[in-house]
Order: sequence, then structure tokens, then C-alpha cells
Amino acid sequence: QAVDVFDKTVHKTNKWLQEIMSEMGWQDRHKAYLALRATLQTLRDRLTLEEAVQFGAQLPMLVRGFYYEGWTPAKPVEKMHKEEFLQRVRNHFNEEIDAERIVRTVFGIISRRITEGEMEDIKAILPQDLEELWPK
Repeated sequence: QAVDVFDKTVHKTNKWLQEIMSEMGWQDRHKAYLALRATLQTLRDRLTLEEAVQFGAQLPMLVRGFYYEGWTPAKPVEKMHKEEFLQRVRNHFNEEIDAERIVRTVFGIISRRITEGEMEDIKAILPQDLEELWPK
């Protein structure tokens, strides 16, 4: 019975990856994982400590694991604007990618799964050029 929680989080995570693959037109699940992980970790580093934890609490358990992977809680990178955000996402890949399209795709998937209040809190923290990457 306790194993059900693992099956559920694997299922949810696979759904997220399938959505990324579908929206990006990819066949590569690992690439979708990199896109999700890169975007989430870059967002985490831009949020305040409190907001990063509140946001993390809404993620599926498995996704939450790689969201927090390698994290050293610190002050947010307040100067991180759109181009630096996108470059940090690009740095996770060994190939040329459309970082803005990836971020918009992942933000769209996130926005359909977290509470509206949490999404508004996140958008309020971000500079205007990053907030624009979230769906309207």
C-alpha cells in the first residue's frame, strides 16, 4: 500500500515529461527531463527562500526531488533577468536549444498544476521580463 505513493509520483512526473515532449515536438524523454529540471532549478534560484519552499511543496514528490537537488539555500539571484535566466537553462544542455520556448512550455505546465495564489506570488517576485514568460 505504501508503494502506491511512489507509483503515483512516477505517473505524475511522466505526465509532465510527456506534456513537455508533446508541446516541444520531442521524442526524447531525457531532453524533456532536462528542460523541466533546468527551468525549475533556475526558477528556484531566483525566488526568495520562503517562496522557493512554498512552491516546492506543490510539486509532485519526484519532481520536488530534482527541484531541490544540489540546492544550497541562499539569497535569491535578484539581478537575474530574462537573458540570464534563459542562459542558465541553456547551460543544462549540450546542444543548441530554444530556451525561451522551453521555459514558456514548462511555466505553462506548472501554471496548470499549482494554485493560482502560488502562481501570483511567484510572478510578483519576478522582474517584468521574466513574468512575461508565464501564460497570461
